[in-house]
Amino acid sequence: MAVLFGLIAIIWPDITVLALVFLWGAYAIVDGITAGWVGFQSGTSNRWLWILTGISGVLAGVISFAWPGVTAMVLLIFIAVWSIMVGVFQIVSAWQLRKEVEGEWLLALSGALFVLLGAFLLIRPGQGIAALTIALGIWALIWGVTLVALGLKARQLVPTR
Repeated sequence: MAVLFGLIAIIWPDITVLALVFLWGAYAIVDGITAGWVGFQSGTSNRWLWILTGISGVLAGVISFAWPGVTAMVLLIFIAVWSIMVGVFQIVSAWQLRKEVEGEWLLALSGALFVLLGAFLLIRPGQGIAALTIALGIWALIWGVTLVALGLKARQLVPTR
C-alpha cells in the first residue's frame, strides 16, 4: 500500500493533497462526534469542554470538505511556520553547543535547511504543496519498497512445512 500511495502521490500530487485534506476532514468529524458523545455521556463538571471540542471538530471537518483549498493552505502555513521555528531552535542550539562538541555546524545546517523550507513554503505555497506531496510520495515509495524487501527476507527465515 505504501508503494501504491507513493506512486499516486508522485504522479498525481494535486489529487493526493485533496485526498489527504478529505481524510483529515473525515477524521475531524469522527473525532468531533466522539468528543461530543463523551461530553453528553459525562457527568463531570468539564462536560461542556468535551461538547465544545466535539462541535469544533465537526465544524473543522465540514470546513475542510467545503473549502479543501483553504484547508490545504492552512496546513501548509502551519508546516511552514513549524519548520521555521524548528530551524531557528536548531541554529540557537548549535550556537550554544559550539563550545561543548565538534560538528555543531551540522545542527546549524539542518536548522538553516528547515528555515529555508519554511520560507519556500510561505513564498511559493502552490509549489510548496506539490513539493511536499511529491516528497511524501517518494518517502512512501522508499518505505514501501523497504518493507516489501523486509517481508521477502522474513519469509526466508520461516521454515516451510
